[in-house]
Amino acid sequence: MSQALQPSIPYEGAASAEATNGARRPVVLQVLPALETGGVERGAVDVAVAIAAAGWTSLVASSGGHMVAELDRGGAEHITLGLDSKSPFALRRNAAVLERIIRERGVDIIHGRSRGPAWSALLAGRRTGIRFVTTYHGTYNAQNFLKRRYNSVMAKGEKVIAISDFIAGHINERYNVADGQLVTIPRGIDVDVFDPARTSAERIIQLATAWRLPDGMPVIMLPGRITRWKGQGVLIDALAGLGRTDIRCLLVGSSLGREGYRDELQRTIAGHGLSGIVHIVDNCRDMPAAHMLADVVVSASTDPEAFGRVAAEAQAMGRPVVATDHGGARETVLPGKTGWLVPPGDPVALTAALNEALALDSGAREAMARHARKHVCENFTVRAMCERTLDVYRQVLSAGPAR
Repeated sequence: MSQALQPSIPYEGAASAEATNGARRPVVLQVLPALETGGVERGAVDVAVAIAAAGWTSLVASSGGHMVAELDRGGAEHITLGLDSKSPFALRRNAAVLERIIRERGVDIIHGRSRGPAWSALLAGRRTGIRFVTTYHGTYNAQNFLKRRYNSVMAKGEKVIAISDFIAGHINERYNVADGQLVTIPRGIDVDVFDPARTSAERIIQLATAWRLPDGMPVIMLPGRITRWKGQGVLIDALAGLGRTDIRCLLVGSSLGREGYRDELQRTIAGHGLSGIVHIVDNCRDMPAAHMLADVVVSASTDPEAFGRVAAEAQAMGRPVVATDHGGARETVLPGKTGWLVPPGDPVALTAALNEALALDSGAREAMARHARKHVCENFTVRAMCERTLDVYRQVLSAGPAR
């Protein structure tokens, strides 16, 4: 069964309660493949900074990446380790290295956030007798027995954190999890960063200039990696059905080597006569400003999103959202109040929802914006995610010797 934890003490300033009482500071080691970009990485960094702010020792092991700088600024320590390899030899080698780190640094909890690193962490944890926690971030491909076996490590944590009720249900269907083992902690949005009131006009203008957006023209935006399941092709087909030339559409994201699919999208855009309307732009470093340029934000994923960070970030910025009606979007989007849900892979339904979103008058748009931001601030914040994760750590540390 999944249980939802309520936050106890805030992590900001918690050091006075937990680090100055004379007790030994807990040491938490999170492991993941790399720290470049993505939801797994974002969650690990946010929690690492919260651990440090609580006065604990916060360690993160990965192969590295540009997000390491955030760990340094937040008081956490990064340990460079080749955890991005999935070979059996690498998993055993990494387990031995993690075992040494655990013993040398006095680690109390090892937290696996991805399958390969989690196998190494599980082995190291068993050898050293420390607590093992996992965060289950996705549905994972399970086409055969070996894949299912490989995936199963994410359900072996003493506590298994699901990032949405959708993922909790998936875990319950596939694995024999014990009562109290599974905990739902939704992904968190930094509502101080994703805040319309804190996004300056200068930032918005700079981005509009860089992207050559005409003044006063409605903008539809789909943020997300340029990969087929994110549904860029579905949106292009929907725009063709919209039949409007007085709009712009931005597909914002990196292709990460999928140049063939990017080229296919360009051909589809040209084939629909939308070359002057739809533009693919690389990863954006200022997504709050990007959201402020959008009149409607789309998440058209054809496979279920485990959580759906795009929809939550857009709502935090007060933007109407059109998302596909499956996965985590059913938890983050309130149909008719903060956006629309449409069947996955259905360009006709997406066209209809886009028409409704673009037709909103100023009063309806403002009401939806207020409701959307309130919804995210009450349910999907980084602060709540971190508080609840630290509560999980406290629970396992107070439960006696590791199993």
